[in-house]
Amino acid sequence: MITHGWLDQHNLYKIQLWEDQDNIVGLVTYDTVLDTAYCITLPEYEYLKNEMIQIVDENYCVNGLVKVVIPQTDDAFQKIAYSNGFIASSKAEHDAVFYKGNNDLNYTLPDGYKLISMLEEYNPYEYLNCLWKGFNHEMNGEGPLVYDDNQKRQADSEMLRENVDLSLKLAIVNSEGHYVSYCGLWYDKQLDFGLIEPLATIPECRGLGLAKALVYEGVKRVFIEGAKRVFVGSNQPFYYSIGMFPYQSHTIWEKKK
Repeated sequence: MITHGWLDQHNLYKIQLWEDQDNIVGLVTYDTVLDTAYCITLPEYEYLKNEMIQIVDENYCVNGLVKVVIPQTDDAFQKIAYSNGFIASSKAEHDAVFYKGNNDLNYTLPDGYKLISMLEEYNPYEYLNCLWKGFNHEMNGEGPLVYDDNQKRQADSEMLRENVDLSLKLAIVNSEGHYVSYCGLWYDKQLDFGLIEPLATIPECRGLGLAKALVYEGVKRVFIEGAKRVFVGSNQPFYYSIGMFPYQSHTIWEKKK
C-alpha cells in the first residue's frame, strides 16, 4: 500500500495511530484509496475501537457514505459500530489460507516456460506490463500499457526498497522472454504467516497452470523461511482449487451522512 501507484497520498494524515509507551497498539487506516476504513488493535486494546469508530465517522466519508471493515467473528466491534449508526451491508472481504503440510506443492510447467524471481531477473517494463494485462486493462478497452520514466520509477519504488525480498517476487517467462504470469509474496520473519499479493496471468496464457505453479513455488519458499501459514485476500474458486481453505470473512459496515 505504501508504494502502490494508486496510493491517495493527500489523505495520509487521516491514518491514525494509538501508542502506549511508544509502542503502537492501534491503527485506523485505509488501503490505497480513502474509501473503506480498517480498525486494528492489539488484543488487550480492543476497548479503543469505540474511539476508533468515531474517528472513522469523522474522517472517512466519501460521497456521503462511511465504510468500515469488521470481522464477522468480532461481535463486540459489530455492536460498537451499530451503536454508532453503522449498518452491516451485503458486501464483504474474504481471506483464504494455506497451512503448512496440507499440500505437496508439486507443479510442472508447460514446455517453453520458465519460472524466475526478481532477484534473478528484474525487468520493470515486463513486470508492469504483465500486471496491466493480467488485471484485464487491455481487455477492458484501456489500451496497451503506457510505459515511461515515471512508470519505471513506480516499479522500482515497489521492488527496490527495504523489506522487499526479491526471491519471493516470482514470474513465469515465455520462450520470447516476456513475463506472462506474476506472483508476489511477502514474509516478515517476526510473524508466522506470509501473504500472496498480487497474482495475475495475461489472458492468452490462462488455463496452463502458470498461476498455480507460481503460488506453489512461492508458498514453498515462504515455508522454508519459517512461515506456518500463507494468506490471500480472496475467496476466488481458483485458490480453493489449489488447496487453500476459507479462513475469515469481514463485513463492510456503512453509515450514510
